[in-house]
Amino acid sequence: MNKFLLAVHVLAAIVAVGPVTVAASMFPPSARKALAEPADAQALSTVRVLHRICRLYATVGVAVPVFGFATAKNMGVLGDTWLIVSIALTALAAVVLAALVLPRQTALMEGIEGVEERIEQGVEAGEEGAANAGASRVGPRDTARLAMFTGLFNLLWATVTILMIVRPGSTTGA
Repeated sequence: MNKFLLAVHVLAAIVAVGPVTVAASMFPPSARKALAEPADAQALSTVRVLHRICRLYATVGVAVPVFGFATAKNMGVLGDTWLIVSIALTALAAVVLAALVLPRQTALMEGIEGVEERIEQGVEAGEEGAANAGASRVGPRDTARLAMFTGLFNLLWATVTILMIVRPGSTTGA
């Protein structure tokens, strides 16, 4: 049973957390491009897809700690320091994703969509300058801040991965 639970836990981590880390890392530069080229429908579409990937796989990612706890319980390592630290870092990564990354992605995406709408309205009315004036409430600083939080999220997951592999102080072997 341990091998089955461990396999499901590792597969869930690869399938769920992997896409979130990649898509979240791709989001800030894609958002910068969409902000720089607000009339580019492909850039906006890319931002939307990356955000959808992050939201969906973050939800699926709940399976990782669920199977992790089941595996740890069966292995009798729930009280080991390396596991407690991993659990704390996983919880922190979840908070960073839910409270700092996803809401900022949503705000950027909505800001980019707002710029696109204002440009379309301005062009239709023949007032391109008016549409671009103060066009965005979001900007490159917002994408830089998002990139910082995304990097923190990725660093937390990398640390958890290393702890799961090395398991310092573990008596079950590495």
